[in-house]
Amino acid sequence: MTAALARTAVLDAADWRARRRAHERRVDAWLAPHLARRGTGERHPVEDFLFTYYSHRPAQLRRWHPGAGVVLRDADPAEFGADYRAGSAGLTLDTSAVRQRRGDSVEWIRTLLARTASRPGQFGCFGMHEWAMVYRQTQAEVRHDAWPLRLSPEQTARVVEGNRIRCSHFDAYRFFTAPARPLNLLTPSRETQHENEQPGCLHANMDLYKWAYKLSPLVPSELVADAFALAREIRTLDMRASPYDLTALGHPPVRVETPEGRAEYAAAQRGFADRAAPLRARLLAAAGDG
Repeated sequence: MTAALARTAVLDAADWRARRRAHERRVDAWLAPHLARRGTGERHPVEDFLFTYYSHRPAQLRRWHPGAGVVLRDADPAEFGADYRAGSAGLTLDTSAVRQRRGDSVEWIRTLLARTASRPGQFGCFGMHEWAMVYRQTQAEVRHDAWPLRLSPEQTARVVEGNRIRCSHFDAYRFFTAPARPLNLLTPSRETQHENEQPGCLHANMDLYKWAYKLSPLVPSELVADAFALAREIRTLDMRASPYDLTALGHPPVRVETPEGRAEYAAAQRGFADRAAPLRARLLAAAGDG
């Protein structure tokens, strides 16, 4: 056995096929309700978000990759795509070719993950980004207009104006209404994303799913699915703490307009940050390896 092969995991056909089946079963449980709703035109502001906001298609999420440094015995190259090479031991990802082709993107993601992980988490935003997205809008103007707001537009505005908005995440800030943007303590942009993101942010932790699939196939599909699973839970809190009333969907509100609701939100936010940290570390290792 060569030194390179000794550093590589070798999976027999029965093992990697079992992993692939397990991944597909896990993902199918998420996909089936979404695809059923899509077929009827029904919309779900919580469960469908990860499929509509992010660019990763359902079929891509379902497709299994072993990640870098894994040899698959008795694998057909046609099942895995052009980035895989067949050798005497089996099929493996051509990691060098993938990194050469996507080097700038991988380095951008690696830098973002590393800088985010290096900062202390901030837990005082209380989900005001979702409120800023409906600030000074009527029910007919809001993004999820099929679902009622819990408070009147005037009451919603008072909540926004009565809290210090400190959103550090550009992809949340860019959806603020025009009158809400000057109320934010920061002016995040795509160019300053590396300087602003911090590990307490719900959206930064939700975006681990995005960085996982953008690093695929360098990362195993199980890691992409782990990030997706966490993002689903984060999205639930995000919308429960929003100004929308989603009790009909089984999501009682986290009333961040009250001291009790803000304490509940911050505690949940800390829990998600703790759970996101090892996922970020795994992605950082994959992005910075080699």
